[in-house]
Formats: sequence, structure tokens, C-alpha cells
Amino acid sequence: MDTIITIARQFGSAGREIGEHVAKQFGIPCYDKQLLTRAAQESGFCEEMIQTHDERPTNSFLYNLVMDTYSFGYNASSFVDMPISHKVFLAQFNTIKKIADEGPCVIVGRCADYALSDYKNCVNLFIYGDEDVKVKRIMNKYDLTEAKAKDMIVKKDKQRQSYYNYYSSKKWGRADSYDLCINSSVLGLEGTADLIVQFVKSLENNRAAGK
Repeated sequence: MDTIITIARQFGSAGREIGEHVAKQFGIPCYDKQLLTRAAQESGFCEEMIQTHDERPTNSFLYNLVMDTYSFGYNASSFVDMPISHKVFLAQFNTIKKIADEGPCVIVGRCADYALSDYKNCVNLFIYGDEDVKVKRIMNKYDLTEAKAKDMIVKKDKQRQSYYNYYSSKKWGRADSYDLCINSSVLGLEGTADLIVQFVKSLENNRAAGK
């Protein structure tokens, strides 16, 4: 096993749980909220600040100015002038790279596929689901009415989409942004995890054979 698996996901699609199942089958770590804790430790930001900006877009007018220097050859003065949201993004971005350098793992969300775009051993997945299945899952998980669950799903997905499209050069949820898109409602949580495991194993076999 030598593959880093990134999972982008619709809210309510069980993307995090599926990622944990995949990681367990391969015997590798899975990073979701743990990534925030580590980014806080390594950057010096308090964890609450990183959570506040976690997968949230920013409307800063400094965006274009910052992104000119943001190819990660940024200098100290440009970093000082950055909005806090960009600093938090960079902290997560750098932590994602450090985690990937340590070996195979599963990373959920946080533009991980974009952060690791130069990594040849990375496979990028998008997990979505049927609305009725997602709504039931969110109703049960958060003890919400159907209307509130639907509203929460719409807001969370808009937030994730805005964040991804803002920082990434790709489009959230579009098939050509990923290596594989899966409807988790078709096979269920464990079935989807099994499918991903087989997909990754086939990729690794092809890689080993030089295909």
C-alpha cells in the first residue's frame, strides 16, 4: 500500500465514515478533524481559530493580491499581509503535505487533492448521495426535522463548494476534478468502502506493472 486517498464529499453522504472504513481495511491513518488539531499545533494558531475557518470561503478583496504570491514561494512580508483565512488555509495546506510525506493515508476534505496535486501516488475521490438518503442520515444524526436537515445539507454543500472553488483551480463535485465519483447511496457505507479498496488495489497493481 503506497497510495494517498483524498475524499471530497457532499454533506450527508457518509464520506468521512467511508474514509474511516477504507483506512481501517488498509491499516492506514484517516485524517478529518485530526488534521485541524495537527495544523494548529504546527502553525501556532489556536485550534478554535482553525475550526472557525475550516472549509469556509472568504470574501476578502485581498484574494487576488495574495494568490499572486501564494504559489508557496511566498515571502515573510506577503504572509504578514495575508487575511487570517488565507493563513489558516496555508497552515492546513502545509500540514496536508507533511501528512502525505509520512506515508499512505486517507484525508477527508480541506482541498487535499489540490494540496497534493504534485503527488503521483495520490487518488482523488468524490462521494455524493441521493437526497432522500442524505436527509434521513442527517435527521437521525443531528435529531432534526426533514426541513431543517435539507436546509443544513444545502448550506454545508454551498460552503464546501465555495471553499474548494475559491482555493482550488478545479470545480467541486465536477467529475473531471476527480479520479472517481461514487454515489454512496447505491452500495451503502461498507459497500462503497469495499469498492474504493478494490479501485485503489487495481491502481496499485497497474502502477507496479508500469501501466
